[in-house]
Amino acid sequence: MNKLLDYLTQTSVESTAIREQFLREQAERLVEASRLMSETLSRSGKILICGNGGSAADAQHLAAEMVGRMLIERRALPAIALTTDTSNLTALANDYGYDWVFSRQVEALARPGDLLIAISTSGNSPSVLHAADAARKLGCKVVSLTGGTGGKLASISDLNLNASGGKNSSRIQETHIFIIHSLVDLLDRFFLTGDTE
Repeated sequence: MNKLLDYLTQTSVESTAIREQFLREQAERLVEASRLMSETLSRSGKILICGNGGSAADAQHLAAEMVGRMLIERRALPAIALTTDTSNLTALANDYGYDWVFSRQVEALARPGDLLIAISTSGNSPSVLHAADAARKLGCKVVSLTGGTGGKLASISDLNLNASGGKNSSRIQETHIFIIHSLVDLLDRFFLTGDTE
C-alpha cells in the first residue's frame, strides 16, 4: 500500500510543479488569451475549439463552460467544440482523411474575427495544425494549448499557452484544465464586467 500511496504523492507533486512553472512563465499570456476571447465576443465573434483524445474532451469542457456557466451566472457565450458531431467527423475522416476533420469544419463555420482554440499536448497533431492553418487563412486568431516544446503549433499560433514542464500527456492535460478554467473565470469576472483595473 505504501508504494501505491507514494506513487500518488509523487504524481500530485509533479502535476503541481508543472502548473506552478506554467504560471511563472506564462501568467501574463494566460490573461492576454482571456482578453482575446473577450475581444472576439465583443465583436460578435465566436470561439471554435479542437483537439484529439483527452484534448477533445478538454475542447468540449471549454465549450460547455462558455455556453453554460462556470462560477458566475451570465449570458450564454458562443463557443463550439469541433469534436462532437460524429456524422461530420466520420464523413470527413472517410472522405478526406482524419487529418482534415477539424480544418473542414473551420472552413464551414469560421468567419474573420472568430477565434480558434487549438489543443495538442505535443503541438504536432496534424488535424489540429491544419485547423490552425485554415483559421489563419480565414482571418481568425489562434490560441493554442500545448506542452513540452510546444511543437509546430506554437509557431503558427497568435498566442501559445505551453505547459513546458510536462513530459507526458496526462500531466500536460492537468495543466490544460487549469488553463481552461482560468480562461473562463478571468473572462467572466473581469473582462465581461469591464473590471480589469
